[in-house]
Amino acid sequence: MRKLKLQVQTTADGYMAGPNHEMDWMRFPWTDDLSAYLDALTKPVDTIVLGRKLAEGFIPTWAARPEHEGEASIDWMNNTPKVVVSRSLAESPWDNAVVANDLVEAVTELKSQPGGDLIAYGGSTLVTGLIAERLVDDIHLFVNPTAIGAGLPVFPVGAQPLDLVEAIGFECGITALHFVPKKVA
Repeated sequence: MRKLKLQVQTTADGYMAGPNHEMDWMRFPWTDDLSAYLDALTKPVDTIVLGRKLAEGFIPTWAARPEHEGEASIDWMNNTPKVVVSRSLAESPWDNAVVANDLVEAVTELKSQPGGDLIAYGGSTLVTGLIAERLVDDIHLFVNPTAIGAGLPVFPVGAQPLDLVEAIGFECGITALHFVPKKVA
C-alpha cells in the first residue's frame, strides 16, 4: 500500500500561515543540506496531492519555471501527476492534474493503487482534513525559527498522538520534524 506523506512549512508555534494567510515568516533561501533532505523525501513519490486554493498558485508558478529553482526540481514538480482536492471544481483547468471532490474517498483510492508514495502540499483546509481523517502516514514539518502568535494551524482541534521519527536541524535555521501518527484503536 502506498504511503501518504504530508510536507508542511510551519512556525515554531505551529502555524502554517498568519491570520490573513501571511507567509512572510518563511526562511529562504534553503541550504544544500535541506535541499538534499527534500530530494530524499520526494524520491519515492509519484503523485502530488494539493488543495484547490494552493493549486491555483502552485501549479502555475511551477509551470512558469521559477528562476530560483533548479531544472530537476522544476521538471519533477511539473511532470509529477497531481490530484487537486476541491468541492468547487468539476474538472481540472491544469495540465497533468485531476480533480477529486471527496478527500477521504480520493486518498483512500490513491493509497490502494500500485505505485510510489504520495505527498500532500496544501493549505489549512487540506492539511487539517488529512490529519483529522487519519489519512497521513508520515508528517514532515519544516519548522521555521519564528513564532507569530496566531494564524492557520497545522493541526485540527483535538488530540493528535504522534511518534517522533527524527529531528534534523539545517544550516538555514529550519528544523525538520518527522512524525508518524499513532494508531488509534
